[in-house]
Amino acid sequence: MSPLVAINAYQIETTRQRLLPKLEERSAHLADEYPLQWQDFWQRLDDYFDDLLTDFYQLYATEYDFYFHFEQLLDTICLFWQDRATELKSRDKTRYAAPDWFQSNQMLGGVCYVDRFSGDLAGLDRKMGYLQEMGLNYLHLMPLFAVPEGENDGGYAVSSYREVNPKIGSMQQLREVAAHLHENGINLVLDLIYNHTADNHIWAEKAKQGNPCYQKYYYMFPDRSMPDAYERTLREIFPDEHSGSFTWHEKVGQWVWTTFHAYQWDLNYSNPEVFNRMAEEMLFLANIVVDVLRLDAVAFTWKELGTACENLPQAHILIQAFNTVARIACPALLFKSEAIVHPDEVIKYIKPEECQLSYNPLLMALLWNTLATRETNQLTQALQNRFQLPEGTAWVNYVRVHDDIGWTFSDEDAWQFGINGYDHRKFLNAFYTGRFPGSFARGLPFQENPKTGDMRISGTLASLAGLEKALKEETEVEVALAIKRILLLHALILTTGGIPLIYLGDEVGMLNDYEYRANPALADDSRWVHRPVTDWEKIEHRNEPGSLQQRVYQGLQKLIRLRKEHEVFSGNQLQAIESGNPHVLSYLRGKRDDRVLVVANFSEQEQSISADILRSHGLENHQLDLLSGELLPPQGVRLAPYQVLFLRTHPQSEDI
Repeated sequence: MSPLVAINAYQIETTRQRLLPKLEERSAHLADEYPLQWQDFWQRLDDYFDDLLTDFYQLYATEYDFYFHFEQLLDTICLFWQDRATELKSRDKTRYAAPDWFQSNQMLGGVCYVDRFSGDLAGLDRKMGYLQEMGLNYLHLMPLFAVPEGENDGGYAVSSYREVNPKIGSMQQLREVAAHLHENGINLVLDLIYNHTADNHIWAEKAKQGNPCYQKYYYMFPDRSMPDAYERTLREIFPDEHSGSFTWHEKVGQWVWTTFHAYQWDLNYSNPEVFNRMAEEMLFLANIVVDVLRLDAVAFTWKELGTACENLPQAHILIQAFNTVARIACPALLFKSEAIVHPDEVIKYIKPEECQLSYNPLLMALLWNTLATRETNQLTQALQNRFQLPEGTAWVNYVRVHDDIGWTFSDEDAWQFGINGYDHRKFLNAFYTGRFPGSFARGLPFQENPKTGDMRISGTLASLAGLEKALKEETEVEVALAIKRILLLHALILTTGGIPLIYLGDEVGMLNDYEYRANPALADDSRWVHRPVTDWEKIEHRNEPGSLQQRVYQGLQKLIRLRKEHEVFSGNQLQAIESGNPHVLSYLRGKRDDRVLVVANFSEQEQSISADILRSHGLENHQLDLLSGELLPPQGVRLAPYQVLFLRTHPQSEDI
């Protein structure tokens, strides 16, 4: 692996003295037009100049025109700041002064595809009341940009970052919806798909036409010599579609790097022009009132021969450089990393100067693992050793999202309990596809690899938690257990710390939708089984006493109210403790003057915790369960199947 190029203090200072006065001169009219706001902007530019130059230098110092590209980047930052609306500049100032705003226990997230949730952006606007009723203040709209006709990876093959898919609306409508969301206290989250573009993006089209400038925006080779050399150390991501990581494109007569799908061309970030163009796309999205950008496929962005081309140091520097651009031009914007990789690698993307937020794939995977095994050992271990984050950052905790479920736990962690990771993944795959005897789950395999036996799992929360099987094959007893599993998983993502994220539809027990198989554009991708069109007739039953939707929705609403009523659930601070019962998860939230002990039964059998365990954590007398309001006896705690208790403790002498 080639070493990163360092920059010294003299180079930084001479570059500062060379470029900043020129930029100030070119921008003199802005100082006159926005005097107070310009002072804030220029102060941020001064504060972050050294960091931005250092990152850019590490990536591109060997380029002969390095300073030209860096000066262009400064001009871009200034231009997009100028175009930023006055109210957004005010938001920048507020959040720059209070950067931990997202740590509040009031935060509650939802995620959906616009077309499948509400038809189009106008329909989404009409659902604003429902979003408020749920208590959402963070809404992630899955990719809604222009895409190719037919297959487009659920919107992750982007034809244009500045155009909305006309089937759901226009960019002007998106701006209006974003403004309306803000008026209703809801932060907007969009994707920045920055590892690749669609093969019909304007850059790709110009590359196909033989333009050498745009061919350098991608990785393109005339024969197999370089692709073969790279592939000696790469893993296949979607083996069902194409072997290796390259696709032959007849029109351009080149092998194109396509990590994921053949129609998704990987961008060449070793070219500084690509960084600058993507910085423009990021700032454009920030200026349409976006609060958080989910950075897609962060692990794959930098390529280097002889490596796996995953999680390389330059991939982190890329994010840091983008983040520094945002701190200067639009500091209200946050980044959320999507790194579904080994837990040791996931954590490396999470820091204030890189991604302030991150999906928590390990918690997700281990929640499902614990539900299948009824054993809390791996989940407790993860909360003890892998949950803590740097100050100024937070997890985004989820039970499932639009994507498949992969078993991202560490084999080394599993082996501490005598668990063979390979065999255990085979068990989990069999369990959640319903192939394991006694399984309650009804999921589908995704990208099953016959050579390795590897696969991931598709399915809605309700179907994976047993509701589909219970409704079709069993009795009310099993239906009730399935609903308890659904609420158990939601209870934990709501109270472990960070921002809980609900895939919209799960709040009413949405089941798998197998109709995707009839659509040729979707039939080969089992993930569409858990991306159904929202059935609003069923949602209308959410307040109908005794209905299935009411039992799930009102149970979830009760948990949401619990979270929002108790500040103890803000921030990330958590201490996982041994419950003394292998089927019961337990953890403490809060500090010595306000702490809650959460205990959760992952078994369909009644379980108990001894009085000694409770006393050791400040629970001496009758205990109040914050969820039910019931006063529990002091002789230990008994938990019904899949029950979760939230027990207020007495003050302790030490903080968590």
